[in-house]
Amino acid sequence: MRVRTLAAVLLAGGLALTACGKEGTGTDTGAPAGVFDVAKDVKVEGSPTFEKIKARGSLVVGVKEDQPGLGYKDPTTNKYTGFDIDMAKLIAAQLGFAEDKIQFKTIQSAAREQAIINGDVDYYVGTYSITAARKEKVSFAGPYYIAGQDLLVKKDNADIKGPDTIKSKKVCSVTGSTPAKLLRDKKLVEPDANVVELQSYSLCVTKLLDGEVDAVSTDDAILKGYAAAEPDKLKVVGQTFSTEKYGIGLPKDDKALRDKVNEILEKSLSDGKWDEIYKNTLGKSGSEGKHPTLEKY
Repeated sequence: MRVRTLAAVLLAGGLALTACGKEGTGTDTGAPAGVFDVAKDVKVEGSPTFEKIKARGSLVVGVKEDQPGLGYKDPTTNKYTGFDIDMAKLIAAQLGFAEDKIQFKTIQSAAREQAIINGDVDYYVGTYSITAARKEKVSFAGPYYIAGQDLLVKKDNADIKGPDTIKSKKVCSVTGSTPAKLLRDKKLVEPDANVVELQSYSLCVTKLLDGEVDAVSTDDAILKGYAAAEPDKLKVVGQTFSTEKYGIGLPKDDKALRDKVNEILEKSLSDGKWDEIYKNTLGKSGSEGKHPTLEKY
């Protein structure tokens, strides 16, 4: 059986997540996507984090590096690309910092709160779900994306149309993950042995491409990244059955910076920047992007 690594998937799929176009207009002007006008003389009164950023003269942004289409670090060029990365760049630009003034720092999921609390990162953008428990330790701007558990299948699959059509199918998810638990708790897949658990979603995608499982299940944003990598071979079903609100992780008591980032996000939804970022990243999966509703607090 042919084994495909994530790197092979990305190379074979030609993951071009930085297509050219003028952000916010959808018209091709030759300007590279993910490049944003940098605001001048930005002030965020009462924000200790912003004062620290200005004194340093650069930003440190926490991200993921293993999620194609969202936050992915190319092992050859060390360049970060994806929806989350471009959202992080947009926020930086509106805070007055060009891309060459951003240090992207990979932070694993379990270490996100502590990295923000310790000041290791100024803000975090990486499929970071807003929850009550996390809000006890950090604050959030957003949500900038509403995700939901969905299904990734082969492009020619006509049998799987949603969660009510996978009862007897083999569905792959990550070992011990919330998506795997939901598949079992809701009895969407039976018997339990048909829920195949592996150590990463890239391994699940390998099994799907090789025909060893019928579907992969996790947040639709993650699945859209894989579909964008292999648009001729994979598709996202588009019938979500959970809700995850992705937010920008910020220091807990820095209300001034949280309000500023919310302002930036709100503007991106009205001026077309959000749509352009989506089109050039997750939109390459062929799935439509839906605007989130900000929940300011």
